[in-house]
Amino acid sequence: MKNIDLLTINTIKVLSAEAVQKAKSGHPGIALGAAPMAYTLWAKELKHNPKNTDWVDRDRFVLSAGHGSALLYSLLHVFGYGLTIEDMKNFRQFGSLTPGHPEYKHTKGVETTTGPLGQGIANAVGMAMAEKHLAAKFNKEGFNVVDHYTYALCGDGCLQEGVAYEATSLAGTLGLSKLIVLYDSNHITIEGDTDTAFTDDVCKRFEAMDWQVICVADGTDVEAIKKAIEVAKAEITKPSLIKIETKIGAGSPNKEGKASAHGEPLGVEELALLKKNIGWEYEEEFFVPEEVKESMASIIKAGEEKEESWNKLFEEYKKAYPELAKEWDTWFSGEVDKELLDSEDFWTYDDKATATRASSEIVLQKVSKIVPNLFGGSADLAPSNKSVMKDREYFSKSNPEGSNIHYGIREFAMSAIANGMAVHGGIRPYIATFFVFSDYMKSGLRMSALMGLPVVSILTHDSIGVGEDGPTHQPIEQLIALRSIPNYTVFRPCDTKETAAAWYAALTRNTSPTGLVLTRQNLPVLPETGKEALKGAYILKDSEKVDVILMASGSEVELIYKAYDVLKEKGIGARVVSMPSWELFEEQSDEYKESILPKNVTSRVAVEAGIDFGWHKYTGFDGEIISLTSFGASAPAGQLFEHFGFTVDNVVEKAMKVVKK
Repeated sequence: MKNIDLLTINTIKVLSAEAVQKAKSGHPGIALGAAPMAYTLWAKELKHNPKNTDWVDRDRFVLSAGHGSALLYSLLHVFGYGLTIEDMKNFRQFGSLTPGHPEYKHTKGVETTTGPLGQGIANAVGMAMAEKHLAAKFNKEGFNVVDHYTYALCGDGCLQEGVAYEATSLAGTLGLSKLIVLYDSNHITIEGDTDTAFTDDVCKRFEAMDWQVICVADGTDVEAIKKAIEVAKAEITKPSLIKIETKIGAGSPNKEGKASAHGEPLGVEELALLKKNIGWEYEEEFFVPEEVKESMASIIKAGEEKEESWNKLFEEYKKAYPELAKEWDTWFSGEVDKELLDSEDFWTYDDKATATRASSEIVLQKVSKIVPNLFGGSADLAPSNKSVMKDREYFSKSNPEGSNIHYGIREFAMSAIANGMAVHGGIRPYIATFFVFSDYMKSGLRMSALMGLPVVSILTHDSIGVGEDGPTHQPIEQLIALRSIPNYTVFRPCDTKETAAAWYAALTRNTSPTGLVLTRQNLPVLPETGKEALKGAYILKDSEKVDVILMASGSEVELIYKAYDVLKEKGIGARVVSMPSWELFEEQSDEYKESILPKNVTSRVAVEAGIDFGWHKYTGFDGEIISLTSFGASAPAGQLFEHFGFTVDNVVEKAMKVVKK
């Protein structure tokens, strides 16, 4: 190992350990153990320009083991990404650029938010899928304008999470040869030696999933690590796992190889011993030697030159393929053509009663012509989810230009993979499954919201309307579960026109994900529905004097719509409010919200085939809610709706009750 390599690795180690020590919080173990592999990748193999973190053709690096954020921040500082020593000193402090786990769009150079173990690997799979799809679309002979690798650094913890294997199994099937995972194999988790719960032969497991597996016996051997990465890059038919044997807390005399190095500061005395043990001669804290700065300057310059070469190539590409270059701009703009979404054609549908899952399929075919970079699929439920773009082929190892995706039965990985596609850029991802299985996806959906990613989820079979499949497949609490996620938009349409509004909202919300919650059973198209649904709640029918407000979403709107006429015959004036999206309604002005739900009308009834949690905000505690308080049952849908009180008669009865109050 060259002296400059060792000095830089030690600089990264000390900066990381000092940041954790100053914060009195963090995870020094992985930073000390994985510093050599991280440095080797960043200094010798990673194609990146620290001066421009938005360069489209940069290699992507994902720290799947996000608890090791101090390592990533040290890399970002040393490699000139603009993260300062002051930022390092403010590690894990409020408002700093160095939060406890890496956060997307918060710190330059962080490609995706990581921390929940295993999801970073799945994000990386999504990035590699995006790269392969974009390369198939845009590359021409002599013009490889999309030609980069995705690297993930993971630990034993990531490879104990099921989501990692869901994703890596798909990666092997798809032959994602530009995906390389560096496995920091230190045999330690929080509770001690991995033998207590994890004795898998990881290498054989990855080989069985059609990955190339490379082993490095000494995690401090820079040349061996570099050679392993080169071998991985030379493989053009399958992804690669590089297993690198390391010691957690490497260099710390009393903590090396121990679980105590994982999630707590070394301590002042142990930090001093670490520095002495590795030959660190500098007394100043948070110090970067001049030799390291000089070495980094040449690496940073080389990165700038690589981007300059790519920029020249792309200028020639624009001349040779002007139409493709225009498409490139569209794909990477992150915007959707709102003119086409506002067109008469997009909002025109027949009045045939249709399940909103089928309505979504109709709208999706229009959307696929408006959004060329739409890229998505279902977790093995496409025929039921109605989620296939009929004018597109399927993405596969042999057909990377296809844009329908077979995810297999991998709901969690699907959501995390879509997040990876979204952060990669150039892609508008959507995913699909039964609504009840959003539980499997919950952590991935939460991460979409946390990162502000416009991932669209098609969630069908939305209630007891599933019928004979019974309570295992009938969502009850899932609506409020998704509504409870900050920055997540839920849209439950009542007919085809509202379904068009749902897609419109999803495609024009660039900083939040959207869940389209759709029925299995047919619903009538109501004359009054339409683009007003984009306000989240609006009036379908009204009375001169409003005695009671009836509210509902999705399939239950039909009930309150019909109840209006019955109540009118009884001399009760009702207002019928379709409320497909609480989130969109809450974004409206106070004046608009008051115009829909005036405070002086306290007699209110809400109807929704889910748990009632949250509806009291709109009904008040004196209102009535027709909802579910138990799981469903196995029976025909119509029988279930009647059994659980989702009938016009019950709506009328509850309305009369609140009016009499």
